[in-house]
Amino acid sequence: MNIEGSVALVTGANRGIGRAFARALLDRGAAKVYAGVRDPESVVDPDVVPLRLDVTDPDQVAAAADVAGDVGILVNNAGVGGATASLLEGPLDGPREAMEVNYFGTWRVSRAFAPVLARNGGGAVVNMLSLASWIGQAASPGYAASKAAQWSLTDAIRKGLAAQGTLVVGVHSGYVDTDLSAWTDAPKISAATVAELTMDALAADLPEVLADDHTRQVKAMLSHPVGAVPGS
Repeated sequence: MNIEGSVALVTGANRGIGRAFARALLDRGAAKVYAGVRDPESVVDPDVVPLRLDVTDPDQVAAAADVAGDVGILVNNAGVGGATASLLEGPLDGPREAMEVNYFGTWRVSRAFAPVLARNGGGAVVNMLSLASWIGQAASPGYAASKAAQWSLTDAIRKGLAAQGTLVVGVHSGYVDTDLSAWTDAPKISAATVAELTMDALAADLPEVLADDHTRQVKAMLSHPVGAVPGS
């Protein structure tokens, strides 16, 4: 995938990993980067193009696909934690929101932009996933379930868009130093590191990014017996 001269859309691009993706794309020579966000005024970078996009709103998604008809790289980054309920107590509103944003939002945006990518030569879809795609947690089962579903969806999109020549990249990482992980003192990698590794994968036509040692360790142990994976 040639990033130089490309046009990209990054959802949730006003902060954190999304903003790092936008900066990395521009640094690698992208000609234009749309920042898809709920509130365009929250976008502070003058060299990106703010685009109103709530991934849970079908009308806004359809409108964004019409406006951004020149996109060749779609980065599905918008996400929420949904950690308001533990396994055995608490309301389920947060987990439902996590599924709506992380899973259905990714599906909705990918579906809308698939024909755009096809018209523009195939391009690429990047889905920001997580180490939690593979490990359920009693403290935050909603988030983990949404990421597991998003991982499955990523594979489905990869197969479904193969005929039109679209590269589909799944990006997995442990804790990243953003607002979403501010609650923990666990080791974290930077959003810039995730973005740079993803750019490398795009440039090399690689389908997966394993951004840190813990993620690589867990992925390697998925074929082991249940309970053998660290943190499972």
